[in-house]
Amino acid sequence: MKKKFLIILGMGVMLSISCQKSLLTPVSQTQVSDQDYQPFTTSARINSQVLGLYASIRQSTTSNATTYNSIFGGRYQIYNDVKADNWLNYTANSVTAYQTWNETVTSTASEVEGLWTAEYRTINSCNLFIDGMAAKGTSVVGSTQGAYYVAEAKFLRALAYYSLLQLYCRPYWDGNGSQPGLPLRLTGNSSYNNYDLARSTVAQVYTQIISDLQAAETGLPTNYADAATNTTRAHKNTAIALLTRVYLTMQKWTDVINEANKIVPVSAPFTASSGVANTLQATPAAAFTSYTTTESVFSMPFVNATETPGSQSALADYFGGLGSTEFYLNPNGVIADANWKTSDLRRGFVATKSGRGCITKFPTVSPYTDWAPVMRWPEVLLSLAEARARSTQSVDVQAVALLNAVRHRADASTTYTTASFDTYIDLVNAILQERNIEFLGEGLRNIDLVRLGLTIPAKGTVPAITSSDPRYIWPIPNSELLYNKLMTSNP
Repeated sequence: MKKKFLIILGMGVMLSISCQKSLLTPVSQTQVSDQDYQPFTTSARINSQVLGLYASIRQSTTSNATTYNSIFGGRYQIYNDVKADNWLNYTANSVTAYQTWNETVTSTASEVEGLWTAEYRTINSCNLFIDGMAAKGTSVVGSTQGAYYVAEAKFLRALAYYSLLQLYCRPYWDGNGSQPGLPLRLTGNSSYNNYDLARSTVAQVYTQIISDLQAAETGLPTNYADAATNTTRAHKNTAIALLTRVYLTMQKWTDVINEANKIVPVSAPFTASSGVANTLQATPAAAFTSYTTTESVFSMPFVNATETPGSQSALADYFGGLGSTEFYLNPNGVIADANWKTSDLRRGFVATKSGRGCITKFPTVSPYTDWAPVMRWPEVLLSLAEARARSTQSVDVQAVALLNAVRHRADASTTYTTASFDTYIDLVNAILQERNIEFLGEGLRNIDLVRLGLTIPAKGTVPAITSSDPRYIWPIPNSELLYNKLMTSNP
């Protein structure tokens, strides 16, 4: 029964994290009965629960001999990069995303089952925490601190639901969100019961994501006392930045602009106008040399050798030519773009190891302690640029300036003007390709293709996947279909 409960919901109680002194590796205590709310009786325990939420969305865990994939500690970024066109597979290992790359995943594939389970475990942990704060925790830490903590849980719940939508559900443009979405679980479950729950629509799930992020924006602190915490815990700018990604995915251009305008000034150097002073660093490499710069809006930390990515989840192992080198650069992918000049500093990330192309954004050898990026400031700038071009249907001056900010810091020989583009579509295409270059290996490529209904290009032996192909998204996991009687498959 206990095993069945874990499989059904991919949940259980909050993760048990090994006890360390590190701030980023707390002990989660919610495996006790939720009826006495012992984990919420002291400030220290409550703070530990919050940090445990970040740990749960970062790393894989093992429970009852079942290993759950890491989420934003590497696996999620990997799946969204290799499903697209910039990488070729080397190992043909079904455990390390070969089927995702090959577009042959089934409902029982390890990544399909594992990511779903890991995400819903995090969602349930957030739900349990929010419930516990309402029942006990806020009275212990006070309303102000309680609001901060609950806002962090809502931010992480929104991030988990958003990431599930991108792989398991049809994109928003397909029927304006009317296609089947996800089971929308918003209360915590700490014991076995009947948890059959039908799928909400894609639009309904997005509505909940937006609600959570708006609440997070209101409730989160403006900033923290140190750079590491500003990078690894959500603050107001983090919530706003994620909202720009959400609205961009929904093609709600005006909403992207309204959110971005809260923190992006109208002219260069485009340093955040409020909260944490998020800004581009002098060089692209700077954000991967020091993980706590203000370019890193949100990252997953691995601060020492005992805090490593989950098993076979390290970005350096997949993309960096280190370890087993699971994937190597597709010579016909983005690196073949003649407009990506050899003088562009981002070409410095492209290397050859053992005769295969790789990137050096993640250079650390085993135990792979490179922090995993979730969102960097150039994404916010390029999202605003795309939204402005599409909204105005013009070669918008600010959109060009935002594009220039990202390109020029890497390639001083290139400066765009409005005369560089004959139509706004040409400008949009330049922005999309800039995203393709800038975020290579960071998990945005497939999201960008799918949110716009674009064909996933062919790569190696894998044919192109059109937006009407069932392989455009992942299937629903077999375990969810087996144990949730109200769940339905993807068509």
